[in-house]
This record gives sequence, C-alpha cells and structure tokens, in this order.
Amino acid sequence: MRDSFLIFGSPKIEEDEIQEVADCLRSGWISTGPRVGKFQDMFRQFIGSKHALALNSCTAGLHLSMLAAGLGPGDEVLTTPMTFAATANAIIHAGAKPVFVDIELPSMNIDPQLIEEKITPKTKAVIPVHLCGRPCSMDLIMETAARYGLTVIEDAAHAVEAEYKGRKIGTIGDITVFSFYVTKNLVTGEGGMITTDNDEYAEKVETYGLHGMSRGAWKRYSDDGFKHYQVVFPGFKYNMMDIQAAMGIHQLRKIKKYHKRREEIWNRYDAAFKNMPVQIPPPGEQNTKHARHLYTLLLKLRDIRVGRDRIQQALHEENIGTGIHFISLHLHPYYREAYAYKKDAFPNALYVSDRTISLPLSARLTDEDVQDVINAVTLVLDRFSR
Repeated sequence: MRDSFLIFGSPKIEEDEIQEVADCLRSGWISTGPRVGKFQDMFRQFIGSKHALALNSCTAGLHLSMLAAGLGPGDEVLTTPMTFAATANAIIHAGAKPVFVDIELPSMNIDPQLIEEKITPKTKAVIPVHLCGRPCSMDLIMETAARYGLTVIEDAAHAVEAEYKGRKIGTIGDITVFSFYVTKNLVTGEGGMITTDNDEYAEKVETYGLHGMSRGAWKRYSDDGFKHYQVVFPGFKYNMMDIQAAMGIHQLRKIKKYHKRREEIWNRYDAAFKNMPVQIPPPGEQNTKHARHLYTLLLKLRDIRVGRDRIQQALHEENIGTGIHFISLHLHPYYREAYAYKKDAFPNALYVSDRTISLPLSARLTDEDVQDVINAVTLVLDRFSR
C-alpha cells in the first residue's frame, strides 16, 4: 500500500503558472482583462477556429451555446446519457428538453445510428459528447444534423487535444465548448472556452456572458479611455477572470508535453491490465487523435465476486483515488422522474454505469505513482476474482 493517498485528477501546476498568477494579482487586472484576451487568442490559434471566447466554466459555455443558437421552451435537444449532469442541465436551463440517445460500445460515445430515430418536429439540436477524450463519429452526426436542420453543439470538456479525420475538435460542429476544470487536460481551476466560426454566435456569447453589456470590463476601463456600456440583453455573470487565464496561458504552452506523458501512462496501463478481468479502453479510431483525458476500465463482473463499488472502495483502502465516469443520467432521480425513464431505456449506458471505474491519469503522476496504481489494481482484482 502507498504511504499517502493518490488523489484522482490532481493537476500538474508548475512555477510559471504560479508566477503568472502572482504577477496578475500585482498588476491590478484580476477580473476579465488582458490575460483573458491573450488566452483567447492563443486558444483560437491552437484550435484553428475563427472565434474563441473564454468563460468561467464549460457549463456556462453550454448554456450560452443554447441561447446563441436560439434554443428555448418547446425545443428538444438530443444528447447522450453517458455524460456529466452539466450537459443535460444546460439544456434544461435554456428551457428546452434533453432527449437521450443510447451510446455505442465499445466507444461509449453517442450512437450516431440511433440519432435519427429520436428526431421529432421539436428537435432543434444535438450535443455529441467526446467522452474520455475520444472523438465521436462526427461525419454521420453532421450529415444527420444537416439533413434535419439541427444545430450541432459539441461538448468537448474532455477533448481539448482531440482530432477527427485531420480536423481539430472545435472546428467541426456549429459551436464547441471546452472545460478547464481542475481535473481536465488544461487547467485554470474553473473555466471554459467556446469556439465557433459563426460571427453571430460569437457576438451573442460575448454579450450574454457578461450581463448582456455591449462592452466588457477591460474595454470599459482600458488605457484607451472609459467607454459607456449599454445592456442589450438580460445576460449572465459568466466571464473568465485574468487569474484563471494566467494559468491557462502557460498550461496551453505545455499541452503537447502533458498529452505525451498521459499517453505514456495510458500505454503502461494497457500493458498491465490487458489479461485481467477488465475491458481496457479500445484503441483510437483510424485517423483520429484521442485526448487521453480519462483511462476507464470496464469490470468483467462475471469474473469478479463483487460489484464495482466494492472494487472502488478496495482501491481507496489501498490509497488509490478513482472516479466513476459516469452513472448514466437516466438513472439519477431527477431525470428518471422528470422524464419517466425506465432503468433499461438505454441498455448500453446501463451496462457501462454498472462497470466503469476511472484510474488516475495526469501529467503530474510519477513513474512510481503509476506503478502504485498498477500494483493496487492487480492486488484488488486478484483478491476478488472468481
């Protein structure tokens, strides 16, 4: 057993981020200011999109994407139930109804073959979620959306480095939303980013994200002179702070290095677990790039004497932190009761929900940390194997 607890999802923060945050505090520009502008420009160039708009969370980005696309009461939005609550909640906050589409196996992403059968006259958009950093089958999703006139809003919270058939995630759908939460591949503590090539969407997101004001704080108080603002929409307090962007500027510069490190860890896990009573993540699809955000095992319950929760607890007792990504949304009380979902409504999502467990995967992990994870998983699975 490890001497200390290995925290799941602990980020790698280095001295250049710390120094930039300290410099930001000393500068007087703490909220939205020049560092946010710089981070947006860097991210826009990294993705290759026309616009990149920084916000205080991916959830805020999802909500504003709905509003920018004109979604509201009476509309339906298709998405996967195998995602974090924010995806569905943002649809609800916009006044629309989330309609779940089962996932495909083994990718665990939304099944593009099932989307069309869920489309009704009320359907206005689809939100594919690039789960664990694996790109969805965007060709078929985009073709179906075009045929029915649907807006495609990509939830790329896990997929900042991902690519699909030579295109960066963030340049395919109508609008894409990224997360910079503390466990993500690029960390600003809290934070998110929207990318789009649509000028109208970008203008609305920028305005709606700061109380519906026509000019942001930095523009009002910059050296160019004070400028009056006008409220043109009852907006929200969704702006990113310079303190957050100070971290993001340096995290983005190291994103390739960190991705390479997570890939090394991923390959060590694959080799260690391939003959154990688990299903390791499938290889990346041809001509795609996996962002390597979550390394998720599916337990082969027929070969194990206990359930997933007992395995997770046993790993905790070995001082290894883990995650569950995810329990299908249709199994949670709110969605189950609000939309009358039966337990077996989405059999593939149910299957994953009972078996999934995510292992530590961070550029911060040392080789010794990785070996500790491998040793603990091996020990626990051996103990509970039939």
